Amino acid sequence: MGTDPSGAAVPGPPGAAAPPGAARSGAVPSGPVRSGSPSGGASSGPVRSGAASSGAASSGAASSGTASSGPVPLPRAASPVSLPPATDPVSLTPAAADLIRALREQHGPLMFHQSGGCCDGSAPMCYPAGEFRTGGSDVLLASLAVDGVPEPVEFWMSRSQWELWKHTRLTIDVVPGRGSGFSLEAPEGVRFLIRSHLA
Repeated sequence: MGTDPSGAAVPGPPGAAAPPGAARSGAVPSGPVRSGSPSGGASSGPVRSGAASSGAASSGAASSGTASSGPVPLPRAASPVSLPPATDPVSLTPAAADLIRALREQHGPLMFHQSGGCCDGSAPMCYPAGEFRTGGSDVLLASLAVDGVPEPVEFWMSRSQWELWKHTRLTIDVVPGRGSGFSLEAPEGVRFLIRSHLA
């Protein structure tokens, strides 16, 4: 490439070599690229704090556009409902417990049975354990734990009697007097007695 008398560039013949120092088309300038120049593509001003160059959402906002209000509390598990402890339908007075301990020393393991009906049938009868044979017409209401007695003392009642008394709580007590000749406490001048109250 040459120049005409006016100084304009004149294309040279095909295949002619470019003069030394001439910039080739598409060549990258050898000098430093200034900040903000079109070839660098970077912004001429400083990047503001809190703004992301990629256009991400500002701090405190979720990427979906919904503002975050903090961690979502987990639902609490329902507290189990506390049920009242089961209550045995039969209990003892201290006097009855004392008499049971005395009879246990004399006769060994004991049991109670109440058959219902009139006279002595409405009172609890105390027998050596196993002496009164129970069956399908009887209900075991409780196995009483008595201090000083190594085994439970079973309390049985006839099923027909329990149907009438099942809405009550029973307490075995002791009163002066002579009970049935079949009950072990008869020679002691006292007798067992049932006291009942609504459950």
